[in-house]
Amino acid sequence: MEWRATPPDGPPPPRRRRTRRPYTGPPSYPAPPRWGFPPLAWRWPLALPTNGRADPAERVASLSVTTVATLWITAVLGCAATGAELWRYVLLLRSRSGALNGAVLAVSDALVATAGIMTWLFGLLGGVFGVLWALRARSHAHHRAGLLPARRDWQVVAGFVIPGLNLFVPGSALAELEHATLRGLGETDRRTRPAPSRLVGLWWGGWCASLLLGWGTLLWGLRDSAQALADGVLLHAASDVALTVVAVLSALVVKRITRLLVPPDPTASRPMLVRRVSGAPAPPRAPRPPHAVR
Repeated sequence: MEWRATPPDGPPPPRRRRTRRPYTGPPSYPAPPRWGFPPLAWRWPLALPTNGRADPAERVASLSVTTVATLWITAVLGCAATGAELWRYVLLLRSRSGALNGAVLAVSDALVATAGIMTWLFGLLGGVFGVLWALRARSHAHHRAGLLPARRDWQVVAGFVIPGLNLFVPGSALAELEHATLRGLGETDRRTRPAPSRLVGLWWGGWCASLLLGWGTLLWGLRDSAQALADGVLLHAASDVALTVVAVLSALVVKRITRLLVPPDPTASRPMLVRRVSGAPAPPRAPRPPHAVR
């Protein structure tokens, strides 16, 4: 007898040679498909609304990056505007003894106008981002500390915008934000009154000085005498310097409070390396075993 092993369903049929179909164009669907990625370009995380499902700390951190970048750009433009105003004042001093070149005057005017407009535009944009960051940060800080904000959001926004109130409300609101942030970390007591730190106090003083210089420069521009115009150039330079200082201090304040609100990422920190130990006692030497060879 001879045994033969075959599959249960019999031997497989011979494979047919597949023929390549001609290309008929891209695929078409009777309706928009519901699978795949949304028809949007790649965006930074948390740039799209998530209906409140995102982590508040991540939202604060993401907005702080944009705010700090805008403030640093404002500081650089403020330095350029200050240099342009000082160059114009030097040209005014040189014009007392003779005529100036028309091309030099045209370049000076264009530089003053361009740097001034760009500085105030980015300053306004940085102010908008800063207010949005402050609202988001104070909500997260008070919620984490278990406190109720002393002011509502619209009151904080009005305090930044309304003249007169913007001399007092921004500093106090920032001091309350700092107090709530430290309270959430357990570094301050609930019964302690909010007191601004040195950095927040410097920012408050620079903020008030910048507003007063800006208002004074606008009022001084109503005068039309030659000396008033020359003094107005110096006032514009001083206001640009104050705006630059406020932008730098604002970036430092935003970074400091964000660092306190958002826990650090352990994957982004650099590994520590001990290079030297000074003042430590010498380690004890182990006793030599009796069977060791000397």
